[in-house]
Amino acid sequence: MNQHDTIGHTVDLDLVAASWQVRRQDGLTAQEEAQFQAWLALDATHRQAYARMEGVWSGLGELHPTAVAQLARAVPARKKPASGLLRLATAALAVCVSGAGWLGWDHYQRQPIFHESFASARGELLDVHLPDGSVMKLDTATRVEVTLYRQRREVRLPEGQVMFSVRHDSQKPFEVLTDTLRVTVVGTRFAVRNTHAGFGQAGEAVTVEDGRVRVATAGSASAVELTAGESVQANRAGALGTVDTRLAHGALLWREGRINFDGTPLAQAVAEFERYGDTRLVIKDPIVAAMRVNGSFDARLAADFGSALPLVLPVRLREQGGVTEIVAAGKPAK
Repeated sequence: MNQHDTIGHTVDLDLVAASWQVRRQDGLTAQEEAQFQAWLALDATHRQAYARMEGVWSGLGELHPTAVAQLARAVPARKKPASGLLRLATAALAVCVSGAGWLGWDHYQRQPIFHESFASARGELLDVHLPDGSVMKLDTATRVEVTLYRQRREVRLPEGQVMFSVRHDSQKPFEVLTDTLRVTVVGTRFAVRNTHAGFGQAGEAVTVEDGRVRVATAGSASAVELTAGESVQANRAGALGTVDTRLAHGALLWREGRINFDGTPLAQAVAEFERYGDTRLVIKDPIVAAMRVNGSFDARLAADFGSALPLVLPVRLREQGGVTEIVAAGKPAK
C-alpha cells in the first residue's frame, strides 16, 4: 500500500469512526451498541480512529465560526453525510488527517503575534506605542499587559490608569480587562481606571473622550454603551453605576500631570497625591478627613497642596515626627 492509499484508508476509517461518534451522541439501541463494540474489537486501528474522533469532538464546540465554515467546505461532495453534525465532524477529521485540521488552525489563531508588559514608576507618566498603531498613556504606578492576536487585541490592567487612543480596525476588537470590567472598542479615545486608592478607592471607572465603548462586568451578560463625554463607575463588587453624561474637563487632567478635585473628601485627595509620591501628609481626625476640597493641582507638588489647605479649609498643619498632620483649625496644639 503506497502513501496515498494509506492516507485514503485512514480518512475512510476516520469517517466511519465519526459516524459512530455522532450515532452514539444520538443514542444507540442495544443491537447497535453491540455492533459498535464488535467494530471496535475488530482491529486496533478502529479503536485508534475512534479515540481520534473523541478528541476532535470534545473540542468542536470551541471552534471559531470561520473555521466551522472552512471545515464545512472541506468535505468532498460525495462524502457529505445527511446529518449536519456528522458533516461537521467528518469535515474536521478529513482536514485533520490531511494536515490542515481545525486543531492546528485554532492553535494558530490563539497564538499572540505580540505580547509585552509595561509599567510606569511612581510619579511617572509613560507613553506606549503599540504595533497596531494604538497609543497608551500610563498614569503613575500603572501596570498593563498587552497581547495582540490575529483577530483581536487585549490589554489587562491589574493596577493604575490608562488613556487609550485605539487605532480603528473593525476586524480586530480592542478589549481592556480590569478586576471586574471588560471594555470593548474598535477605535476611540477613552480612559480606564483600576486603583485602590485616591479616586479609585470606591471602584473602577471608564471615561470616553471620543467614540464609543461597551462596558460589561465579569460574568454578566448586561452591559452599557458609552459615547463621547460619558463615564461609568463600578464598585468593588463589580456592579455598574449609572452613566454620567456630564464629563468634566478635569476628569482627564492627569494626562497633563495635574490632579483635579471637585468636592473631593480631603482624605481621598491626599491618597490621590500619594499615588504620585510621598506627601508626608496624615489625617487622623475623621471630621477633617471628610472635608471637601476643590481645585486643580500639580501632581508633583504635594507640598504646595498641603500649604494651600489652611487657606481654603478650616484646618491647620502640625509638624511632628517627620510628617505633617492636618488638624481642625480649632484643635489645640499638643
